[in-house]
Amino acid sequence: MPLLIKPPPGTPGKAWPAIAVGLFVAFGGVLFGYDTGTIGGILANKYWREHFSTGFINKKDGILAVTASKSSEIVSILSAGTFFGALTAAPTADFFGRRYGLMVSVVVFTLGVILQTAATAIPMFVAGRFFAGYGVGMISAIIPLYQSETAPKWIRGSIVGAYQLAITIGLLLAAIVNNSTKNREDTGSYRIPIAVQFAWALILFFGMLLLPDTPRMWIKRNKPEQAAKALSTLRRLDVDHPALVEELAEITANHEYELTLGKASYLDCFKGSLGKRLATGCGLQALQQLTGVNFIFYYGTSFFTNAGFKNSFVVSMITSAVNTGSTFPGLYMVEAWGRRPLLLFGAVGMAVCQFIVAGVGAGVGTENQTAQNALIAFICIYIFFFACSWGPCAWVVTGEIFPLKVRAKSLSMTTASNWLLNWAIAYATPYMVNDGPGNANLGAKVFFVWGGFCFICTFFVWAMIYETKGLSLEQVDELYAKVDKAWKSKGFVPTVSFQEVRDVAGADRKASLVDLENVAMRKKSIGHDEEKTYHQ
Repeated sequence: MPLLIKPPPGTPGKAWPAIAVGLFVAFGGVLFGYDTGTIGGILANKYWREHFSTGFINKKDGILAVTASKSSEIVSILSAGTFFGALTAAPTADFFGRRYGLMVSVVVFTLGVILQTAATAIPMFVAGRFFAGYGVGMISAIIPLYQSETAPKWIRGSIVGAYQLAITIGLLLAAIVNNSTKNREDTGSYRIPIAVQFAWALILFFGMLLLPDTPRMWIKRNKPEQAAKALSTLRRLDVDHPALVEELAEITANHEYELTLGKASYLDCFKGSLGKRLATGCGLQALQQLTGVNFIFYYGTSFFTNAGFKNSFVVSMITSAVNTGSTFPGLYMVEAWGRRPLLLFGAVGMAVCQFIVAGVGAGVGTENQTAQNALIAFICIYIFFFACSWGPCAWVVTGEIFPLKVRAKSLSMTTASNWLLNWAIAYATPYMVNDGPGNANLGAKVFFVWGGFCFICTFFVWAMIYETKGLSLEQVDELYAKVDKAWKSKGFVPTVSFQEVRDVAGADRKASLVDLENVAMRKKSIGHDEEKTYHQ
């Protein structure tokens, strides 16, 4: 889909290097998606259930299994690891750099895969899940950061959105591998799906050795020569090309201007405009989870089995395939439609589908074959709406709304909010849908809960999401400085030169960007008049 989006006329340099770099880094999403998707099949795997069970027997099929509490622990511990991993991503990305930080994350992830593959009992398996999650959490915050800081502004949404596409591909691959090994009567039934992750980790680790770090990271470290070299690699322009020099100067000036407004500590992330953006990012990521999509990919196989579906593994493969295929139009729509319209479109569509699924499941029952067909159909339609909108767009928005000085910190916290809700849903779901003492036994009625949150999503987008399509990361700062309401952001045209504003910003730190721009324009006008008078 990114190939369908053309650069603006007169854009200097080449776009393909930055696009290729961004798309390769997106491959890290395969680790995320595969690790997320593989656990559902493992929990439903007959051999794994028999050998990891502590004696509990599932009443539905009379086979040994793990209790709801153990199932909850195994699934949710990955999300707990990802939460702490996401918070660790900021100091890692700032200390090691974006590129090496990503490589460190892959090493941590690989440790978790080793422990899971070698496990023969639940404690070691859970430990492996935690470390794999820790690595995935770091990866999930650093990849959108790297992509946003390297992508050209006119295609940034599609490139960052490709991260979500990679996640869906990982989920699909997990469903395929799980289906291929489910009938094995040996440890390969669960060790093969887990060990496949070594391949994804090696590809990403060694591929990162060939890529540059981000120009903005070098600017933050006050190393303009390395920044120019990195930007030259990405744009295929000489380091002294006027367009490259201008882009780098504007990045530098914006960063210096932001530093004049205050420090870049974690506490500062919660203040003023930065706090508003952090609330937007955390709310967006939390609501992405509360739409209920990971209920389907974490517990879908088990849920469909308990609901009476005969081919639950096949149903999971279908939903994963729909998820992957539906992400492709989203990569085009995020730039063609913009962020706000796409998120609103997705929220309304998801809410309608969730309420229909809940109504059919509660009113007709999941044992009825016609009802089963309707449930699968509307779950697939729901996944389409999610995959083309909230799936990629949440990562796009959070990757582009923060200034450079706090970008790593803020992005790590927004990603951590995603994983915190991911953990809560993973932990609570077995108690919500299963029957038995202490469980809510909601079954298909759980979709009323997800549908309610999708309804809330529409109001959140209208009130909080600014339209950032086509703006550079520096121009997004100008947008937040000049436009006080999200619904007024459509059609915003940037006018500020941060190079000019920087020269007058030091005189008055409390002045607004609009006031500083006016001062800079007057200063420029006076200088122009004086030069004109001199020549006369």
